[in-house]
Amino acid sequence: MDTVTRRIAAIDDHELSLRGLAAIVGGAEDIELVGVYSTVAQLLESLAGADRLDLVVLDLRLGDDSQPEDNVHALAAVTDNVIILSSLESPYLVRRALRAGVLGMVQKSESPETILDAIRQASLGQGVPTTEWAAVIDSDPHIDSVDLSDRQREVLELYASGEPANRVARLTGLAQDTVNDYLGRIRLKYAAVGRPAPTKTDLFRRAQEDGFLPGPTDPE
Repeated sequence: MDTVTRRIAAIDDHELSLRGLAAIVGGAEDIELVGVYSTVAQLLESLAGADRLDLVVLDLRLGDDSQPEDNVHALAAVTDNVIILSSLESPYLVRRALRAGVLGMVQKSESPETILDAIRQASLGQGVPTTEWAAVIDSDPHIDSVDLSDRQREVLELYASGEPANRVARLTGLAQDTVNDYLGRIRLKYAAVGRPAPTKTDLFRRAQEDGFLPGPTDPE
């Protein structure tokens, strides 16, 4: 029976990492590495009009300062499956990637066999459970407890990071009364799941806990 070849691409701004990945998949008859790129934009431009990929292997932090969730959402144009391959240990960024729908995270320090197995699994649309991935989920039992709209999240991030409500209104183009209404609704949502946030400091802590803002040990 003929072997089904899975078409994948990789995004990483470290050339050595890309060469290492190319070496790992180079001997696999069922994996075709169709391209390596330093940014999502480069991949999208290069593969415009091409067949969809079975998987994109993505680093968490790239040199263009793009955000993990933005990259994952943009990659939906070319693939249904994204896996993180990274040496960066940041629960903040991992949570953001998780929310965006990646299938798992593998450390670059893992063995070539482990990385290749993860690529095969993810290229089939299957989740890739790893110790690092499980640790982030287990350490944050509330990760999906509060369902905020995109607009509510934007207001929370600005307000909790220190902006006054009137400036949040100017930055978002909302009326100040609307901003205050959003903040009230956000507080109600946190209170409803047993995580009250009556003060601005409390909202800052909740935003850190849920990965909306970086914690004290996370990169800016």
